[in-house]
Amino acid sequence: MATSTLTGQVQEGGQARERRMAQNLYSPRVRLGNWNEDIYLEEELMKDFLEKREKGQLLIQRNRRLKENLLRPMQLSISEDGYVHCGDKVMLVNSDYPETEAHLVLGGDLSLCMTPDEIQAHLSDELEVPCGLSAAQTKIPVGRNTFIILSEDRNAMGQVLRYGQNFCLAITGGFEGKMLYLSSDHRTLLKSSKRSWLQEVYLTDEVSYLNCWQAAFLDPQLRLEYEGYPIPANAKVIINHCHTNRGLAAHRHLFLSTYFGKEAEVAAHTHLDSHRVEKPRNHWMLVTGNPRKDLSTMLDLPKPPAEDSRALEQATKALEQAMDPGVQ
Repeated sequence: MATSTLTGQVQEGGQARERRMAQNLYSPRVRLGNWNEDIYLEEELMKDFLEKREKGQLLIQRNRRLKENLLRPMQLSISEDGYVHCGDKVMLVNSDYPETEAHLVLGGDLSLCMTPDEIQAHLSDELEVPCGLSAAQTKIPVGRNTFIILSEDRNAMGQVLRYGQNFCLAITGGFEGKMLYLSSDHRTLLKSSKRSWLQEVYLTDEVSYLNCWQAAFLDPQLRLEYEGYPIPANAKVIINHCHTNRGLAAHRHLFLSTYFGKEAEVAAHTHLDSHRVEKPRNHWMLVTGNPRKDLSTMLDLPKPPAEDSRALEQATKALEQAMDPGVQ
């Protein structure tokens, strides 16, 4: 018994020495596996990162450049005679109105904006063609919402734009040497607006008849009489697509998740009421710049006191009629 116990103690002691030797042999300084390949891989990744950073090809650098161009401050044209001219820089604004056909809407004045695809915007610092559009709550002229009015006749630059005259709406998006045109085409099974499935409106660099638009007078009963008259700046008009005869519309009740947040859908569709009159969804203003330095657009001007008092008087009369139907 004593011999076997001694033998067991000797074996245990030998195993303990082997474990201690193994611990000393495989210390944290010992490299196991494909350590050499891992080191070279880390060096290559760091080298590739530094090279892309020097060339400005990193994802965060591309996004920063794209956002800086799209949000670059722009200067709108100032109308000295009160009319819109070919070559003017304007904003297309759908003014605020009470929407009764939907509960959740995007309120306020909405301006027509260039909206790049969110995935493509994270992969490239250039504008992808075709590019989408949306209506956003912004009154500040920037690269993504400042349009240039172009005429079919290049010699007409500076001339007054008239009702019924073909024109194009171009945008640079804050980029130099880049010109995209507001376009539309008939709806197909593979090509339509994202939410309403109506006729799509987009931006393209191809010059064709699909880029042509016309402005019509707001009142349909006086539309023929105003044909050929100059278009006043900052006045509500109907903008129709020449090829499809569809009106440009802002759908405040249909939201889009864009690169800049929640915005409204824009499509080409004429919304008519029971009197065959275009609804406020089709009402647009060609907003020009403000000559005052502290204001950027004519929308920033305060309303005249006469208009405020008139609106108060109308609201009071409507309240009296609601309370007493016999009041005329």
